[in-house]
Amino acid sequence: MRGPDIHQDTLFSTVSPADRVPKDHPLRPIRQLVDTALLALDEDFDALYAEAGHDSIPPEKLLRAQLLMVFYTIRSERQLMEQLDYNLLFRWFVGFSIEDPVWHHSTFTKNRDRLLEGDIARRFFAQVLAQADQAHLLSKEHFSVDGTVLEAWASHKSYRPKDDETPPKGGGRNPRVDFWGQKRKRDTHESKTDPDAFMYRKSSGVAAKLSYLGHILMENRHGLVVNAQVTQATGTAEREAAIDMASALKGTHRVTLGADKNYDTQDCVEDLRLANVTPHVAQNTTNRSSAIERTTRHGGYATSLKIRKRIEECFGWLKTVGGLRKSRFVGREKLEFQFVMSFAAFNLIRMRNLGGVEC
Repeated sequence: MRGPDIHQDTLFSTVSPADRVPKDHPLRPIRQLVDTALLALDEDFDALYAEAGHDSIPPEKLLRAQLLMVFYTIRSERQLMEQLDYNLLFRWFVGFSIEDPVWHHSTFTKNRDRLLEGDIARRFFAQVLAQADQAHLLSKEHFSVDGTVLEAWASHKSYRPKDDETPPKGGGRNPRVDFWGQKRKRDTHESKTDPDAFMYRKSSGVAAKLSYLGHILMENRHGLVVNAQVTQATGTAEREAAIDMASALKGTHRVTLGADKNYDTQDCVEDLRLANVTPHVAQNTTNRSSAIERTTRHGGYATSLKIRKRIEECFGWLKTVGGLRKSRFVGREKLEFQFVMSFAAFNLIRMRNLGGVEC
């Protein structure tokens, strides 16, 4: 007998979103790690908000929603709010009940920007790393460093002389700009839509674009990211960031740092050694001599150069799953917030896969 196609809405329900999430779902252990990190940030959240006034969006829910954007490659806040409205898995992860209304996308964005003031992304990243350290997942001796180009949310047409405040004429919303044959330099030109972005190209034969540089420091044992930062795109930014991140490593023992040929300069090698770091950089001997010689004789040097290539997997994940092949934000500060949060999400997934927490 064929069953009838009856549409009957339930007036009352005792089922919670948590009941609809499978017990072995991969987000369950990640939610435990996230809640532990957020609990440690309770005092930092209190310092950002006034004691009186209207209640804002809880910062814990803001950060959980931000992580969902990274986990599921959600391209915009509008799409996040849409899925949060009907997706029970998302509602459970953020902390909504079935009846709770979702935020307007502009309200979500405005409240999230408040977290920039307290550098919450970096503190959350540190709390995730602290849990990895407690689970003995971090190496304290061997690291790798590298940088990648992050295309800015700005076009070539916006790159005009600094003293030129008049917009291009004609063409409506997308005017035609002819800059053929012009010499455009950072000293005289800037992007009118994103002044922090610089025209940059990673190598010869590649088109120059308005960009930033993202840098990460990876520990070599399990490939977890231990430091991340965004800088303006200059020719020396990668080496300067490597020295800065290596100097921030805790401990008094000497560590090794694997890197590619771009870091094989006399100044960079000397500064790393002064920071109690043994530079395992790939030798650059093209029409010049390398800055390192004796280090290459040790067996650990070859091992570092082999393992450092895993750092490209981090950048590959960032630009595909993390959605940061091109920035969705204007300005270095907002981009760095998303960059650090993306690698916090990357570490959470790695820790789950490594068994850093039980479901």
